[in-house]
Amino acid sequence: MDSFAGLSLFVLVAEARSFAAAARQRGISPSAASKTIARLEERLGARLLNRNTRSVSLTAEGEQFLERCRRIMIEVAAAERELTDAQAAPSGRLKVSLPLASGLMLPALSAFARSFPAVELDLHFSDRLVDVIEEGFDAVIRTGSPADSRLHGRNLGSTRLRCVGAPAYFDRHGMPQHPDALRDHACLLHRFPGTGLIERWPLPAHAGGHEMRRAPAMTANHLETILHMAIDGHGIACLPDFAVRDALGRGALLSVLDPWSTEQSTFWALWPSHRHQQPRVRAFVDFIAEHLLPKGDRCN
Repeated sequence: MDSFAGLSLFVLVAEARSFAAAARQRGISPSAASKTIARLEERLGARLLNRNTRSVSLTAEGEQFLERCRRIMIEVAAAERELTDAQAAPSGRLKVSLPLASGLMLPALSAFARSFPAVELDLHFSDRLVDVIEEGFDAVIRTGSPADSRLHGRNLGSTRLRCVGAPAYFDRHGMPQHPDALRDHACLLHRFPGTGLIERWPLPAHAGGHEMRRAPAMTANHLETILHMAIDGHGIACLPDFAVRDALGRGALLSVLDPWSTEQSTFWALWPSHRHQQPRVRAFVDFIAEHLLPKGDRCN
C-alpha cells in the first residue's frame, strides 16, 4: 500500500505541478509529500521531478512514468467500481434491442422481470441492425457472428429453421421427400418487416426450395401468423425450431426435409465494451444465457 500511495501522490504532484497543492488534497504537509516522492525516486533509481523554489516540472523519466501511473489509477478505480457494483442489487433502466421473435423472448424476459423487479426493462423489438453505441442500448440480442469490435459478446446457443406442415395438409397433398417437390406445394413465406425481403429457406440453392412455380399461398411479416396458418393446414412453413417445438410435440405439425435443413443460426448477447459491465447488464446477460434456449433444445 505504501508503494501505491507513493504512486498516487506522484500523480497529484505532477498534475498540480506543486507539492503544496498535492499535499492539501492528501491532507498532509508539503514536507511529508516531498519526502514521499524522494523515497519513490530512490526506490526507482531515477529522478522524476525537477524542483526549484517556484515550480515543479517533470523529467523525461517522470513524463514516461506518469503515463504508466495514470493507467494504473484508472485500472484501480475500475476494479473498485466493479467490486462495489458486485455488492449492489441490479437496478435502474435497461435498454435492450431484441429480434422479432416474441415467442422465444417473452418467457425469458418475463422470468427476468420477476427475478429482478428493481430493473426497469426498456425493450425494443426490431429486425433492424441497431447501432448499440450511438443509440444508447445497454445490450442487444442478435443472430449471426458479432463483427463490432466496440462490443463484448456471449454466445446464447444456436437454433435452426425447420420445414413443417399439418398432418391434414400432408394427407391432402403428400409429404415432400426432396426440396424440388416444394414447387408443387403451398408455401407460407416470412417477409422481414424492416427490409421487406422474403426470408430464404435453408435448403440447397440448386433445389430451388424457395422458388415455387406458382405464387406462394401466403406471405406475412409475423411469425406467429405463419405458425397458426401452418397448424390450420394452409401449407408448408419454414420456421425456427423454438417456434414449432410445442406444435411438433403434440403432433399438430410434422417436420419434413430435415436432411436438407441443417443451417444453424446463433444468438448472441452483445453490450458496449468501453465501460465496465453494470450489475443490471451483467445480471441480464447471465440470466438470458441460462434461460433463453433450454440446453436440451440447443443445436450447439
